[in-house]
Amino acid sequence: MSSSVSETQRATFEPTESLTRPGEEAVIVPTADVRIESDSLGPLEVPIDAYWGVHTRRAMDNFPIAKRPISVYPDFIVALASVKQACARANKEVGSLSRDKAGWIDAACQEIIDGRFHEQFVVGVIQGGAGTSTNMNANEVICNLALEHAGYDKGRYDILSPIDHVNRSQSTNDTYPTAIKIALTFSLQHLLRELKALEGSFAAKGVEFKHVLKVGRTQLQDAVPMTLGQEFHGFATTLGEDYDRLTETVWLLSEINLGATAIGTGITADPGYAAAAIRHLNEITGLKLEGAPDLIESTSDAGSFMSFSGNLKRSAIKLSKICNDLRLLSSGPQAGFGEINLPPRQAGSSIMPGKVNPVIPEVVNQVAFQVAGTDVTVTMAAEAGQLQLNAFEPVIAHSLLQSLAWMTQAMWTLRINCVDGITANEERLAAMVGSSVGVITALIPHIGYSAASALAKTALLTGRNVADLVVEARLMTREDVMRELEPARLSGADVTVPTVSSAIPIIE
Repeated sequence: MSSSVSETQRATFEPTESLTRPGEEAVIVPTADVRIESDSLGPLEVPIDAYWGVHTRRAMDNFPIAKRPISVYPDFIVALASVKQACARANKEVGSLSRDKAGWIDAACQEIIDGRFHEQFVVGVIQGGAGTSTNMNANEVICNLALEHAGYDKGRYDILSPIDHVNRSQSTNDTYPTAIKIALTFSLQHLLRELKALEGSFAAKGVEFKHVLKVGRTQLQDAVPMTLGQEFHGFATTLGEDYDRLTETVWLLSEINLGATAIGTGITADPGYAAAAIRHLNEITGLKLEGAPDLIESTSDAGSFMSFSGNLKRSAIKLSKICNDLRLLSSGPQAGFGEINLPPRQAGSSIMPGKVNPVIPEVVNQVAFQVAGTDVTVTMAAEAGQLQLNAFEPVIAHSLLQSLAWMTQAMWTLRINCVDGITANEERLAAMVGSSVGVITALIPHIGYSAASALAKTALLTGRNVADLVVEARLMTREDVMRELEPARLSGADVTVPTVSSAIPIIE
């Protein structure tokens, strides 16, 4: 069953009146809709139907920062549950946890992995404590779900404890970064699917526009002719290279420190626990995770997150450059380049009738700006680690998971709402090529640079066709000129666009 805790209840809980006597500690009197839980700091009220507990409640009070719970990242919640499930199985295997308790925990984790109870993960994405609040949120939700499986009420921690049983042989310092790496791998897989699909869309346009000749540009000045198909094929190639680079980053996320517990010494864990936990985790996730060779180093260093963030930024910036080109090529429709038409998505002005803006490329640009900014955040957080732990992994996790989610959606909307519907203004492109002095570059081997330069100046001053000027100067025959200015010759060669596989990439 799912919780019915309201958003208002989650936001704040005011204690009921305390009954005290001189020299005694305050005693909170529960009401019908709350239960009382205690930690080392004392008792607090928790909604009666909440699966989270006192540690989560304190985190909600302490960190009302982002107003976004960790449940906004489903892959992260599934990763947390997967880690806890693997740990329960490993603890059972090495004899650190009874078969019954491990079974209850296992079943609770599976429900979360299957997509249930994610709304119970309520602590904020930005939090102090190196992720302890997130770890305890997971421990409490799993514990109370497990208690219900066993036929007990929520909060019966004398039967099953969030810390002594769900968190057995663990520390936030090894389970939390392990879950982050798994969540990033899952989220990267979603992004790679969209990236491959977007590459395919640009490649298809490369084929569609294969015959359309246009003027190429360098430094926004007219250069030599090319085809519109070559331009779009180039976009597809760029995205294909990004796909390869991002796929290579998976190895950065495959080395984990599970079993390190507090600082990497493995304290409180059975000697056989770490290997068992990683084996079970690979079975649960389908990944190929490996234990770090130096757990002390792995627990304190956040360099893998920084490297991953850099590769993500690289991809975002290159995608943004493509969107810049789409906006330029579609500018106008009368006073701009006007070479291509983007699908009209919405009215572009509240004052200028008929204006339509390139809103899809613009939103992708803004996502790229955000990704670049979060890369700085990740870099600073990685640098700020001290001694045996980096306390700033919560902002690293939030930054990277947000970047992956936003980029994935940006690629989707760019493909569906823009690229697939792009058309070419073929008549305008043909007219520009016909009047372009850039085509005379192709005639230099036959008439020489000096003559070509003189005729180019004449063409610019008079607006006359280059081919006509060459023929009138008796430097080449009409037939020879037209042969040299054929689209296939001007563009170098017919473009053969490789087929882009539509298969879903599998990350191992």
